[in-house]
Amino acid sequence: MLLAVRSVLAALDAGAQPDRDDLAAAVRGTLKELAATAPGYAVEVRVPPWGAVQCVAGPRHTRGTPKAVVETDPVTWVCLAAGRLDLPTATAAGLVRASGERSDLAAYLPLSTYGFEGGPSVALL
Repeated sequence: MLLAVRSVLAALDAGAQPDRDDLAAAVRGTLKELAATAPGYAVEVRVPPWGAVQCVAGPRHTRGTPKAVVETDPVTWVCLAAGRLDLPTATAAGLVRASGERSDLAAYLPLSTYGFEGGPSVALL
């Protein structure tokens, strides 16, 4: 998964489209890491078409749409997870849609296991 994240970021840095398989692996892996970092069921994070996880401690939902949902595209998600894009900027630009209590994931992003916080920012806007 770390290699997939690095591959996606390298493609973006080069101005190229990331490899679809690498992007899928990076999304799935980082979502799994988020769920481990912020265990719980209060927020559903969706990154279509490759994944969704429930995370963050709080009230659990069992059916229907959860009260707190965060949704974004795969490239934005990988950039958020790797520290190449910050959540307030992405949200203000309309790249992240968040609703409901506990939907602010800023305390959990970037995911510290990737150590890319010092890398160049990705120009998505």
